Amino acid sequence: MNQSIRDHLSFLYGESRAEEVRDAIDALLESMRPQLAVRESQPKALSERDAILITYGDQVRKEAESPLRTLDTFLSARAVGVVSAVHILPFYPSSSDDGFSVMDYFSVDPALGSWDDISALGERFDLMFDAVFNHASARGVWFRKFLAQERGWESAFYEVEGDPDLSAVVRPRALPLLTSFSTMAGPKRIWTTFSADQVDINFADPRMLLRVLEALLFYVERGARYIRLDAIAFLWKEPGTACIHLPRTHAVIQLMRAVLDEVAPWVVLITETNVPHADNVSYFGDGSNEAQMVYNFALPPLIFHTMRTGDATAFCSWARSLETPKGAATFFNFLASHDGIGLNPVRGLLSESEIDGLVQTAIAHGGYVSYKHLPDGSKAPYELNVNLFDALSNPVGDEADDVRVARFLAAHAIMFALAGVPGVYFHSLFGSRGDRAGAEASGIPRRINREKPLLHKLEQELDSPRSLRRRIYDGLRSMLEARAAHSMFSPFSPQEILDLGREVVAIQRGIGVLCLTNVTSHAVSVEFPAIMGEWTAILGGPNRPGARVTLPPYGVLWLAK
Repeated sequence: MNQSIRDHLSFLYGESRAEEVRDAIDALLESMRPQLAVRESQPKALSERDAILITYGDQVRKEAESPLRTLDTFLSARAVGVVSAVHILPFYPSSSDDGFSVMDYFSVDPALGSWDDISALGERFDLMFDAVFNHASARGVWFRKFLAQERGWESAFYEVEGDPDLSAVVRPRALPLLTSFSTMAGPKRIWTTFSADQVDINFADPRMLLRVLEALLFYVERGARYIRLDAIAFLWKEPGTACIHLPRTHAVIQLMRAVLDEVAPWVVLITETNVPHADNVSYFGDGSNEAQMVYNFALPPLIFHTMRTGDATAFCSWARSLETPKGAATFFNFLASHDGIGLNPVRGLLSESEIDGLVQTAIAHGGYVSYKHLPDGSKAPYELNVNLFDALSNPVGDEADDVRVARFLAAHAIMFALAGVPGVYFHSLFGSRGDRAGAEASGIPRRINREKPLLHKLEQELDSPRSLRRRIYDGLRSMLEARAAHSMFSPFSPQEILDLGREVVAIQRGIGVLCLTNVTSHAVSVEFPAIMGEWTAILGGPNRPGARVTLPPYGVLWLAK
């Protein structure tokens, strides 16, 4: 065992308790080494060829076939060579929250398929698994053991006794923080950060840390190249504090990284922390000891603001400030996901009136707004639940589809040009619209962006050359292919945000690639003498632009030396 693991355990539990935990982790690592050795012999560095598709296991449906098998068939035909990896959102048995109330961490939901189906996808793509370790299902295997007060499970979930001061606790949702449960030892109030069906694991009990590490390594054994640490910022609880971003939370993540570095150094940890940007980047640690990738949560609302206003000032100012620690750390860039567009990350980057503009636009475009509780008892907008295409283009407006598609592609062109690894949501790559009927029928606003189309209908639309789906898919595929072909798009290639006016985002990567995007609905002429005679277009525009470039509305031009 390396010294880092020892140090983290001592910090978490004190020296006397840490010794026992160290022995148990040593035994776990030794037991897993033979299985993990056959998965990978050498670490793979992240490169410009990496791009991750975010999808549910039952994202596409076909009668009388397991959804994971249907997904494999569809992605094998449409996504090979477009993305390198697939993030299958929680595919474990779950009781709520579309998979994020995990009942059994070691099984595949039989309604989705089997581990063989997961392995089949892994033959063509790298895989990302979710590690939902902040909380577990109130109807799951682990919590049933706690309710029965089985030996070794008496303190598995975070119990609150007495009347501690919880007024400073940061709340992501406008729901009660504590939920009462009847156990064999009597009634107990359990911490439920996200819902009454999602009970928070007590990491102050080292036995739960060991169980979580066992699950983590099991995922690696089952083929995970990337592991997404869901809602990880809330992991450790200390009444009297905000109970978010606590030092022991960072220590647990660093311990996970140290464990993986010892037995599976090819695995990439990704932290999902939908919080203000300055807090978010703290999960890089020193660049070598915590997450290799951090979700770039400020990016979606900033791009929404940029395309809504036709003004890239706020985005460019923020992008110039982006830094990652030296080493193997980089951003996971995305514009849409199974969740909505978080607003917390841009508080301090956009004014409250600008944030309200995003809220009002999302509502006007058929979306919803989720709220969070503030310490004073009031509520504030937390997340916009809206399909990204609809957010950027009013579904009931009279704007031409050509303009809507160009705007959508332009938004992605900015994201693809940034340093980091891009993540593309299924409904973005394949040109879906919002499913408001699904959200209303379920009473779950987030389901507006979680439609599960039938395979034959999806294929039919993608096979139609002028369909909205096909035009978006072709455009995004071309960008991803161009990106993968040039080493200057490496996640670690230097990045500079040039000032070519507020109507254009100009991103230079290294010394070899320049990416220009017009964020307005009118043509923009850009004078940039360094272009003259030195660059060749690799995406959009004339082959060899001159000293002045005219970008059409929402035009994209990528140049390479």
